[in-house]
Parts: sequence; C-alpha cells; structure tokens
Amino acid sequence: MKNLNFLAVLIVLITANVQAQDKFEQDRKAIKSLAGFYKVNFNYAEITAPNTEYQFSKPYRSHGNEWAEIIVDEPKRIVIQHMLAINDSTVIKHWRQDWTYEDTDIMLYTQDNSWKKTTLTPAQVKGKWTQKVYQVDDSPRYQGYGTWSHVGGHDAWQSETDSPLPRRESTVRNDYNVLNRGSRIYITKEGWMFEQDNKKVLRTPKGDQLLAVEKGYEEFTKIDPKKFEYAQKWWDNQKTYWADVREVWTDLTKTSPADFKVKTKVNDKLLYEVLFALGDQSITDKWTSVQNKEKIKVALQPYLAK
Repeated sequence: MKNLNFLAVLIVLITANVQAQDKFEQDRKAIKSLAGFYKVNFNYAEITAPNTEYQFSKPYRSHGNEWAEIIVDEPKRIVIQHMLAINDSTVIKHWRQDWTYEDTDIMLYTQDNSWKKTTLTPAQVKGKWTQKVYQVDDSPRYQGYGTWSHVGGHDAWQSETDSPLPRRESTVRNDYNVLNRGSRIYITKEGWMFEQDNKKVLRTPKGDQLLAVEKGYEEFTKIDPKKFEYAQKWWDNQKTYWADVREVWTDLTKTSPADFKVKTKVNDKLLYEVLFALGDQSITDKWTSVQNKEKIKVALQPYLAK
C-alpha cells in the first residue's frame, strides 16, 4: 500500500511538472509573437475624474509603422526592440521591452524620473513574467510583473505599475507626475493589442491625488515587411552600438544605490539626442566596442543625478 501511495504522489508531481513546462513554453511563444512588422494605431481618452470641474484633455490619436525585433532569446529572458519606420529614409529607434521569468529584481517608478530598486520574494513572482520597458535612449521607463494566461486558446497578460508621464503629455502638461498603468496585452489573429486603464496621479509628500482616469488602446496589426527594408538596414549598422549602450546601462543600474534618478535634459540637450549622435559617429568613425562604451559612459554621467 505504501508503494502505491508513493507511486500516486510521484505521478502527480510528474504531471504537475509537465504542465508547468507546457505553460512556460506557451508563455514564451506568446511573448515572441509580439515581434513582427506592424501598423500601430494609438488611441487614448480620459473617461472620468473625481473633480466635477476637471477639464478633460482632448483625445489622443496617432498611428505609425513599427517593427519589433527579437534581439535576445534566452529561456528566461526575451528582449524585443521596437523601431518606428517614418519613411524610406528615416527610422527612429523606439521603445524596448525585456521579458524576464520569475525575476525578483525590479525597478519601481516613484516620481520625477526616479526609480527605486526593489527585491521581490520568489513567491511573488512564481510563474510570472516581468515586462521591463525602456526609453528610446535605453534608460528605464517602467516595470511590471504578471501572469500569462492561455484559456481557450487566448493568450493574455496583465499587470499594474507606476510610470513616468507618457511622451504624448510630458511636454504639454505638468498637473500630474505619475501615471499608474493598468496594462493588458492579448494576442489577436492580426497581431496584438496593448490595452490600458491608466490613472493620472499627482504625487506629493501628502500622498497621491487622482486627477483623471484614461482608457488606452494600442493596436498592432501585421503589415508587409517590405515597408521596413530601410529600417532593417539601419538597425543592422547600429545594433552593435546599441548593444554597448544597453550593457553600460545594465552596469550602471547594478552598481547604483537603491534610488536611481535620470535627468531628462542637460545643457539644453536631451539624452536620446546625445546617444543617437554618438551612434552615428560610431558608424562613421568605426569605433570598437571598447571605444563605444567609453564614449557612452562619459555621455551618460551628466544625466545621472547624484
């Protein structure tokens, strides 16, 4: 009888392990399906506010052609770089998303372009993936963790976390300083959807004040890859330089204190302008990886708040 009980327990453990492995591979497949060539429609609108006298902002709508390329594919880490293809001669290195599995290290946004390095417990991240989003200059933006679900063949993931103001608003308003992002990603037949329920928050020493709630949709629809031929050539020339940028940022965040702050502008120059110019110079002057990193470190230092 004892042998039978032991065998039953062993079968249960083996079955659970197989199911967990299948789930893990489903997660990876869903994340990798975010890569591709897309037309993106951006739609955001404020839908409610606690103050009845609040003046709702004008709905935001935009669109563009975006290429998302997998640049790192490891069992527990998948990195996807986005590029905006403006036309046949202009490309903008866009945002980046790093997906890490059961990752206990996270940088949580506080306010004023500052982040706090935090360690989660293994129980908090068990079976979960963290989406780490980075700016066009590869500095941190926001990070949130959640569980991928695959019910009925539908792949979806969601999380909630604080972030800086979106670029569409950071230069035109200053009545709030934190965007609490409620994010949902789900895979569609045509591509994927990035749905958001966001809270616009004014954070002060007295606490958080909710200004307004907005609904957002970013719809990624697959299109002809030929529209991205120039972008692919551009990235092929630039990718080594930007790999060095990522490595320098990684080293800086690892060795930084718990509170990490990045200045948005120094001497009237934005950080991404400086790094983009260095990237072009790296190609023209044929810098080595060692030279790249030396130049990048020097360029970043003025932007790191002490």
